[in-house]
Amino acid sequence: MSTNTLKKNKDPFQNLIIGLSVVIPLVVAALFRIKIEGYDFSFLPPTYATINAVTAILLVFAVVAIKKGDKQLHQVLMKTCIALSAAFLVLYVIYHMFSDSTVYGGQGVLRYVYYSILVSHILLSVSVIPFVLFTFSRALSGNFERHKALAKFTFPIWLYVAVSGVIVYLMISPYYPN
Repeated sequence: MSTNTLKKNKDPFQNLIIGLSVVIPLVVAALFRIKIEGYDFSFLPPTYATINAVTAILLVFAVVAIKKGDKQLHQVLMKTCIALSAAFLVLYVIYHMFSDSTVYGGQGVLRYVYYSILVSHILLSVSVIPFVLFTFSRALSGNFERHKALAKFTFPIWLYVAVSGVIVYLMISPYYPN
């Protein structure tokens, strides 16, 4: 492989993306250990569940847009999805810094269903970070072949994370403190 081919295949933001993909989950985990009393952020779970739902819908619309050849709409929708995901993350961390975690109270098979969805949601939400960032980076750098190739993996993972986040919220919402 020639040096030009290697440079063309290298993502321009590779080191930054790898760093963010490691730092974001570590910072989120560290912030979960901080508990600040005296503030009520109980309105946030339905807010960030709504953000997840809107993200899921916009992801589907973005794929439809690009399949119809509307690159401009696709770009706007994808940038919106990234912004919504960042907003979700900030609100999620704020809620957990100021509120105790809610324990799922369901029993039987639903308990196993809930925890299966929750664990897969958490694991994939961490793993989707580099997928989204590399996919976005490839689009920004105009490397649309590699963008499209990676987007085929990124889209279903990101969509699952957004949809499963809503399902987790709906399943645990009866157990939030009043």
